[in-house]
Amino acid sequence: MNANVAVENTPAIPLWNDPTVSVTARVDALIDAMTLQEKTAQLYGVWVGASDQGGEAAPHQHDMEEAVDLDALLPTGLGQLTRPFGTVPVDPALGALSLARTQTRIAATNRFGIPALAHDECLAGFAAWGATAYPVPLSWGATFDSDTVRRMGAAIGRDMRSVGVHQGLAPVLDVVRDARWGRVEETIGEDPYLVGTIGTAYVQGLESAGIVATLKHFVGYSASRAGRNLAPSSVGPRERADVLLPPFEMAIREGGARSVMNAYTDTDGMPSAADEDLLTGLLRDTWGFDGTVVADYFAIAFLKTLHGIAADWAGAAGTALHAGIDVELPNVKTYGAPLAEAVADGRVPEALVDRALRRVLTQKAMLGLLDPDWNPVPAALDGADLDDPAALRGRIDLDGPENRALARTVAEEAVVLLSNDGALPLARPRRIALLGPNADEPTAVLGCYSFPQHIGVRHPGTPLGIELPTLRDTLSAEFPDAEITVARGTGIDDGDLSGIREAAQVAREADVALVVLGDRAGLFGRGTSGEGCDAEALVLPGAQQHLLDTLLDLETPVVTVLLAGRPYALGRAVEESAAIVQSFFPGEEGTHAIAGVLSGRTNPSGRLPVSVPRGPDSQPATYLGARLAHASEVSNIDPTPAFAFGHGLSYTRFDWADLIVDVQEAPTDGEFTLTFTVRNSGGRSGTEVVQLYLHDPAASVVQPVQRLVGYTRVELKPGEARRVRVTVPADLASFTGRDGRRVVEPGELEVRLAASSADQRLTARVTLTGAERHVDHTRRLHATFGQEPVARA
Repeated sequence: MNANVAVENTPAIPLWNDPTVSVTARVDALIDAMTLQEKTAQLYGVWVGASDQGGEAAPHQHDMEEAVDLDALLPTGLGQLTRPFGTVPVDPALGALSLARTQTRIAATNRFGIPALAHDECLAGFAAWGATAYPVPLSWGATFDSDTVRRMGAAIGRDMRSVGVHQGLAPVLDVVRDARWGRVEETIGEDPYLVGTIGTAYVQGLESAGIVATLKHFVGYSASRAGRNLAPSSVGPRERADVLLPPFEMAIREGGARSVMNAYTDTDGMPSAADEDLLTGLLRDTWGFDGTVVADYFAIAFLKTLHGIAADWAGAAGTALHAGIDVELPNVKTYGAPLAEAVADGRVPEALVDRALRRVLTQKAMLGLLDPDWNPVPAALDGADLDDPAALRGRIDLDGPENRALARTVAEEAVVLLSNDGALPLARPRRIALLGPNADEPTAVLGCYSFPQHIGVRHPGTPLGIELPTLRDTLSAEFPDAEITVARGTGIDDGDLSGIREAAQVAREADVALVVLGDRAGLFGRGTSGEGCDAEALVLPGAQQHLLDTLLDLETPVVTVLLAGRPYALGRAVEESAAIVQSFFPGEEGTHAIAGVLSGRTNPSGRLPVSVPRGPDSQPATYLGARLAHASEVSNIDPTPAFAFGHGLSYTRFDWADLIVDVQEAPTDGEFTLTFTVRNSGGRSGTEVVQLYLHDPAASVVQPVQRLVGYTRVELKPGEARRVRVTVPADLASFTGRDGRRVVEPGELEVRLAASSADQRLTARVTLTGAERHVDHTRRLHATFGQEPVARA
C-alpha cells in the first residue's frame, strides 16, 4: 500500500445494527446496552390513530385508559403502535404517510433508533378505511377450501405490509362450543380439524406476505359458560387438549405463526394471562414456539380488575410476565412504570424482563427494524412526493379488482344451500317480493370487525369507503326482467310488527317471496352478533320469526335467506320454506354471491361449519359430542340439529360407490388407504365436499361419537367421475388417554366417508393392531387425499 494514499475510515456501526452479525448476537448486545426503562419501553404499545392530513399519529383516547404523553414516553423507546389504520377513518395513502412520520419520530427520539412494530386487526380483511371487506371466518369454514383461504390471507397481508403494518391480530382459532356466544362469527367452526386447517392456511397466507400472524385466543375463550363473553370456562383437561388446543398446535407447527394472544377467560380459576403452564410450559417448552406472546387488550390489567388475582398494577405485570406474556397491549398500563418499579425493588426479577425483551427485539431484527438501512416509508409510497400530502390522497387502492374478485370467490364458495324443494334456482320469476330487514341493507354482509361496523359506525358522516351493493341491487341485475318489490316487514331486533301486514300483501302478489333475515353486527350490545353481543337463545332476533311465520302461512313460495353471524333455529321454516340459503356475513361481494345462487348462475358448494339447531334452547350442542350428548330416552331435550355440521346441497347430484380398503388391519404406528368413486350424475357442473370421520366404538375414555379428520373438494362436470384415494395415518385416531398423554389404542375403528356428519355415504372398518402407542405434538396431523379421473362408460 502506498503510504501517501489516504484511507477513509468508515465509522463502525453498533453491533445491533450490523446485519452481517447473527440476530442473537445483535439482540444480546442491545439488551446489554439498555437501561431498565429502555427495556420495559419495548414491552408495551401506544394506541394511536393515523392522521388524515398525513401528520404524525395522535394518541387514541380510550375510555379504559388514561391519556398518553408521547413526549414523555418516546425518549426511552416504544415497542408497538396499536391500530394506526384501525382507529379512525383515514385515506390509506395519508395513513401510510402518517405512520411513516410517526415511525421517524419514534426512531429519532430514542438513543438506539428503534422504530415501533405496528399492528392492526385483519379478522375479515385489513380493518382499514377503504380496504376490502372479505367474508368473516365462519364463511371461511363454510368453504372447506384451505387453498382459497391461503390466497386470501396473502392478499390481506400484502395490503397491510404495503402501508407499513407489521403484525395482524388474526386468525381466531377458538372452536365453537356454544353458538350463543357473540363471537361465533369470528370463529371458523365447531370442529377443531376444520378450524385448524383453515386457520393454518390463513396464517400461511399472512406470513408469506411478511405479516406476523397472531393466533387468538389462547385458550378456552369460546367455551365460556352459557356463551357469555368473558365468562369463566368450564372445560376439563381432556376437552382442552383434544378440542381447543389442536388448531393452535397446527397453526404454530405448520403455519409458522410468530405471535400468540392470550384469552381473557379463566379456566378452573386460572386466567390465561397468568397461566405459566399454558403460556410457557405447553406453548414454548413443549411445542417449541419462539415468537412473541401479546396480551389481549387490557388483559394484564384485568388480572387486577376482573380476575382479582393481583393487588396492584405491579402485581399484575409481574404475574403476566412470569407466565409468559411478552407485550402489553393496547397501551402502557402495567409494563411501564409499575413494572420498572417492581424490578427496581426486587419484586420482579429483571431476568424476566430480559426474557420478554429478547423475543421482542429478535422479532424486530427479523423484520429489518434494526437494520441501518431501515426506511420508514412503506412500499406503497415509493416514489411519491411526501412533502405534498394533498397529492397523495387516493394514491393507494386497498380494494382493487383482484381483491374484489377473490372476495367474491370466497363468498360464493361459502354460501350454503340448506334446503330446496325445487324452488331454486329461480326460473325467471316475473314478480319477486323481497322482504325482511336485511333485504336492502348495505352493511348486512359485514361482521363486527369490518371497518365500517367496527369503526365507521362512530363516524356517521364518513363514506363507507367500499362498495356494498344490497341484495336488492344485485337481484335487480340478476333478474333484469323481474318486478322486484321491497318491504322491510320488521327490523333486526326492534320487535316492530307494524310492517308485517305490508310484507304479507307484497308476498301475496308475487311469484316468489325472498325473505332476508339475520343479524346486525356490532360490539358490546350494539348489534345482535359480534363481540359482547351474546344471545340468550338461538331464536331469530326481534320479530323476525313472526315475520317468517306470517309469510309461511301464505300460498306464495317462501325462500328464506340468512345473512347472519351465527346459526339460528328457524322453526317452521325448516320444513315449510321452499328453500333456505345460509350465508355467514359474506363480505362486500356477498350479495353478488347470494344472487348467483338464487338464479343458478352459481352452483352452491358451501358446507355448514356449525350445526343449525332445530330448537332455540338446546344449547350448548355441537356435532362433536359424546354419546350422552346426543338424543336419548333419558332426557326430554333433543339436541339433534335441523341441519348437521358439514351439510350443504347442490343443484346437481353426486353418487359415491366402489369403496376399497387396502388392508383390514394396520399397526398403531401405520396407515391404511381407502379408494372410492364420486360421480356427478346430475345435469350441471358442481363440487362435492368429501368428509372423513372416525368413530371409535370402544376407547379407554369417552370419545365423541365421531370426529372430522379430513376433507377434500371434488369438482366434477356432468357425468364426470373421479377415483378418490385417501391415506389415513393411525395417528389420526389418537386422543388424550387416562394418564393425560395422547395415545393411539389398538382396536376397531369405523371410518365414515360422508357428505355431512349426518350423511354417511360409505363406511369401512379397520382394526389397529399392536401395542398401545403414545404420540405427541410431532404426530401426523392429516390424511392424504388424491384424485384421478375415471374414464366415462
